[in-house]
Amino acid sequence: MNAVGAFPRVGFIGLGNVGGKLAGSLQRNGFELVVRDLDPAAMAPFVDAGASTAGSGAELAELCDVVITCLPSPAAVASVLEGPDGVLAGFGSAASSGSAGSGAKIWAEMSTTDHHEVRRLGALVEAAGGAAIDCPVSGGCHRAATGNISIFAGGERDTFEAMLPLLVTMGRRILHTGPLGSASILKVVTNYLATANLVSLCEALATSQAAGMDLATAYEAIRISSGNSFVHETESQVILNGSRDINFTMDLVCKDIGLFADIAAEHGLPLELSPVLVDVFADGAARYGDREWSPNIIRRLEDATGQRVAAPGFPAEIVDDEPEVLGAEVVVPRGT
Repeated sequence: MNAVGAFPRVGFIGLGNVGGKLAGSLQRNGFELVVRDLDPAAMAPFVDAGASTAGSGAELAELCDVVITCLPSPAAVASVLEGPDGVLAGFGSAASSGSAGSGAKIWAEMSTTDHHEVRRLGALVEAAGGAAIDCPVSGGCHRAATGNISIFAGGERDTFEAMLPLLVTMGRRILHTGPLGSASILKVVTNYLATANLVSLCEALATSQAAGMDLATAYEAIRISSGNSFVHETESQVILNGSRDINFTMDLVCKDIGLFADIAAEHGLPLELSPVLVDVFADGAARYGDREWSPNIIRRLEDATGQRVAAPGFPAEIVDDEPEVLGAEVVVPRGT
């Protein structure tokens, strides 16, 4: 059975910066979608291209074999699943009608969320007769738009294999991370590292400018050196352009690094860098607003020096120029 035929209908709840692009990859590649979002304008392009809508989460769950959520916070996800006429009600009323490979309807959580919460909700999904998997993405909105993003997936192996046709359509590199919740932990870990890299790059660029370096030359020096990174090749460019538009906001950074800090505290780790990053972004959000683009954390340094860290010749937004290809599972090397 082909990938599309394996899932007659896919429900997608949350069509924001990331969710809309992931849903777009599914629709572009022939999956029949039922969409739901609080913003009718977010649903309109999908409906125009042939998607259906549902009046509630319960109705969407009744109609679909897979329900994907991609929402801004754990509270939002809980509301969509547990609220009146929520997804759980739909799973409970139609659990036996699922046709996914695992034999049950699947809830796929693609938000960046608390692993405890995804496990709690996953247990409720299973009690309603469904299966659960957390599969957050990593690699930037530009790669989500082209189906070339990376996806972590935590859940039972049979659920992972049932979801794989959808995952390889939405992403290029798919990593099965272990049991439910493991993907959410690793997503928070990688977002923490990206935040640490962003703050250090802001300091590196501001210091280069203060020392009289040409910033285009400084960018290339970092890019071809041991200081290079994915964050540099993306976020440094929109910093230097001045747009600072990376489709990710300060409130989301605060949420993600807060989740990381919670995991470390739960296990008694005496972290030193993490509290600094939490303070830096709390200050940035207070100064510039929760919905300010996250690379504008560099404004804290610009305000302190009275200088603008910018250079001509850099793009206002990052676009993925790699061709869209069907993804594949990443196999973890274990040695012999």
